[in-house]
Amino acid sequence: YKKKTKNPLKSESDEQKEITQRPKGDNKIQYLLTCIGFAVGLGNVWRFPYLCQTYGGGAFLIPYVIALVFEGLPLLHMELAIGQRLRMGSVGVWSSISPYQGGVGVASMLVSFLVGLFYNMILAWILWYFFHSFQSPLPWRDCPINISVNYFWYRETLNMTPNIETSGSLQWWLVLCLASAWCIVYICFIRGIETVGKAIYATATFPYLVLTIFLITALTLPGASDGLIYLFTLNWETLKNPKVWLDAATQIFFSLSLAFGGLIAFSSYNPQKNNCERDALIVGCVNSFTSIYASIPIFVILGFKANENNNNCQNWNILTLTNAFNIGVGNITLENYGEWLNYLNKTDPSEVESLNLKACNLQTFLEEVASGTGLAFILFTEAVIEMPASQVWAVLFFVMLFCLSLSSMFGNLEGVLTPLLDLHIVPPWIPKEAFTGLICLISFAVALIFTLGSGNYWLEIFNSYVGSVPLLIIAFFEIIAVAYVYGINRFNDDIEWMTGRRPNIYWQATWRFISPFMLLVVFVAYVVIEAEKQPTYNAWNPDYVHYPLADVLHYPEWVFAICVLLSILPVVAIPLVAFYKFMCFLKNYTMNRHNQNPYANEYCHGEL
Repeated sequence: YKKKTKNPLKSESDEQKEITQRPKGDNKIQYLLTCIGFAVGLGNVWRFPYLCQTYGGGAFLIPYVIALVFEGLPLLHMELAIGQRLRMGSVGVWSSISPYQGGVGVASMLVSFLVGLFYNMILAWILWYFFHSFQSPLPWRDCPINISVNYFWYRETLNMTPNIETSGSLQWWLVLCLASAWCIVYICFIRGIETVGKAIYATATFPYLVLTIFLITALTLPGASDGLIYLFTLNWETLKNPKVWLDAATQIFFSLSLAFGGLIAFSSYNPQKNNCERDALIVGCVNSFTSIYASIPIFVILGFKANENNNNCQNWNILTLTNAFNIGVGNITLENYGEWLNYLNKTDPSEVESLNLKACNLQTFLEEVASGTGLAFILFTEAVIEMPASQVWAVLFFVMLFCLSLSSMFGNLEGVLTPLLDLHIVPPWIPKEAFTGLICLISFAVALIFTLGSGNYWLEIFNSYVGSVPLLIIAFFEIIAVAYVYGINRFNDDIEWMTGRRPNIYWQATWRFISPFMLLVVFVAYVVIEAEKQPTYNAWNPDYVHYPLADVLHYPEWVFAICVLLSILPVVAIPLVAFYKFMCFLKNYTMNRHNQNPYANEYCHGEL
């Protein structure tokens, strides 16, 4: 990659000096932890287990591993190699390959900004629960409603409105937590990679310690083995469902934080003579291992809760049968419940049918899906109540989530700041610390929408539409730019210069054919599946007896328009920048023909 001179008066040696003086991390371990911390996030702890549960456990691991090998690792290696070779952020990297590709970097920057908005709101929720974890008893243990943990989440924390059209007011406690979250991110990020590198030692390693402690403790809970069996049981029929393969491909893609620009930014602080291939394999494998490792304690707790729910269901039936048939209290137990039920069904089936007994089935409770925030703020908080010294476990759990969120926020913010600083659009009289603070302040102001009573609805929209289609499109243009615009052979030469050996046949095949094809297939499949249905959302309904259940509502037209806008807004930069460059080319061609300005081409291209 020969970097184009941005100014006709600046020499090549001046630019090389800028690259040489670029900040660096303290050591290689720090860099790897930074990349791992960015890639490993809340998606590993709640989205991956949710998908495993949705598709019946272990069967999901097969398409997941295939997607990792043929989609995730090749793209990860490519991004780390590009950032390391050019030592620039995403905008500078893709502009250097081709002026017409500068929009790819702008798109990555916009996605990082938009994702950072709602990601830090999750960090604010975690802080709110963390502050309440020191109370005894835990505040979500005893609430004035049937299901206490749900009440504390939906009413005490979110104070949710019944639908997205009812905005509600700003929740002052969430505003304070959001402000605290952005202050923490700013303090850790105040001097860029220099301060992030220090914080990452704790934020990237502590979650593994907590997960291990949770695993050891959870294995002692009754019903733990049922959860493990459910996780590792292969249901081969599931693999016939095309959506399993689609979700596996998108999960590995989003889990590795590809196309955000953060990995390119982090690797740009590396020495150019560094084995980026080994780094990609380490980061990719650690990320996938973390997903599986985090799923084990989650499914163990799921097994525990499923057994509890099944026992509670049977106890309710036992009490009903005891009262209806005048059976002595204590004669029907959990151990002989099945025998009694069979006996009564034979002797008086009409009476048993009239009682409307609950359907109690352990497998059904295991298959009850809890996704996203429900997994963290409902399933885990409910399980913590049953543990001895529950305050300690609550504190540990939310500190773990805090570390996962914070390390991922470093990557999102880096994906915004590094391209902006590399573009030299920040006046030299503004210190970097002040500019970082300005970005955090703007982000906080925009993210106030998530602190409204309808904030959780908007967060789900941002999560679904910003973190899906735009990333697929960006990654497709990235790999096309490297393999077919810059040229795969020249890219191989650069990797050989950095690592000492040329990429093998596996990398060649995936970069040239397999990865672009998989991205295209996933994108088309995603669009087809979404086009077949009208978008809906789960609206909170506080009027149900078994509080709270959801009403499935269709998005209003104006909200759906915002969903479409969020999907296309980042990637619009790709054709717009390309069109701008083409118009510059035409203008420069005309001016140069008349010898009006021999440097017009350089000025028109500017920093892009």
